[in-house]
Amino acid sequence: MKKIITLAIVLFVGFANAQAYKGKGDIKGQVGATIQSGGSGIFVSSDFGIGENMSYGFTANYLLSSATILDIKPKFEDRFDLKARFNANLGNVFKLDKSMDIYPGLDLGLRNFGAHLGFRYFFTDGFGVFGEAGNPIARYNGNIDGFKNLNNQFTFNIGASFNL
Repeated sequence: MKKIITLAIVLFVGFANAQAYKGKGDIKGQVGATIQSGGSGIFVSSDFGIGENMSYGFTANYLLSSATILDIKPKFEDRFDLKARFNANLGNVFKLDKSMDIYPGLDLGLRNFGAHLGFRYFFTDGFGVFGEAGNPIARYNGNIDGFKNLNNQFTFNIGASFNL
């Protein structure tokens, strides 16, 4: 079984010829799952290339399932977050295969100022996968009791990435 899995990975990676980040004019869309303490949901993002190693974009996430507090469910505004972000696309800096990209960045959202670190891998010119971790650096409200913590903590996002 190990041999079959290893062979599949080698063939899968060996035939990848897509480019994860092309530079100025590149447009990416991503959709996936958000996983965090107390909830999970949908994550959607877009990135627009503005230079050889720079991009900006927007993210939105909505928590579909979340913990209740004293049998009270969170409202829409407690479950939703929207952010603008800036990425440094470093795949070529680290001399990775052109189908891979590492992108650290900063984001400014409705609830906090934060940072994220992501990785994309493209199987074809139009389709790939991504994983991204994010954490707040500064919260707008120091009191994050109750549902205010839902979109104000460490998150992990995973899903599909598309060239648009």
